[in-house]
Amino acid sequence: MKTQKNNKILISACLLGSKVRYDGKDNLIDSELIRRLENEGRLVPVCPEMEGGLATPRAPAEIQDKFPLRITNIHDEDVTPQFLDGAEKTLEIALREGCCCALMKSRSPSCGNHEVYDGHFNNTIKPGSGVTADELMRKGFPVYNERQLDQLTEFMALQDR
Repeated sequence: MKTQKNNKILISACLLGSKVRYDGKDNLIDSELIRRLENEGRLVPVCPEMEGGLATPRAPAEIQDKFPLRITNIHDEDVTPQFLDGAEKTLEIALREGCCCALMKSRSPSCGNHEVYDGHFNNTIKPGSGVTADELMRKGFPVYNERQLDQLTEFMALQDR
């Protein structure tokens, strides 16, 4: 059986307070669970967009098409290669660090696991997932978002047995 300390969780760096969002801000989660996991050294922070070479701050980006994949920023510049590169590098980090799952930022074109913005830059949400979340899920990693801390807690309880 695995020990609790070996069950690392990949986490969007913005959720831990890193100012890596497109607008230079963070999405800090104020959660006892997250503080405990961080104190136990179980969190592996990553920003897929920065891993892919995008700067902070940067123009907001949204998924335009899934097949073939096309992601553009608000200036209609194609940033698909950077998002794909970031997804691959993030997967490599998760594998190298022995992560059992991921806690990613909801609605992000990289990290969203259930819904993303619709590609029109008007704050409209649609079902779908981001590039990195897709890659992680394809490789068998459960992906949760900050609205699913209860499900993450349940998953971790099973892993820690």
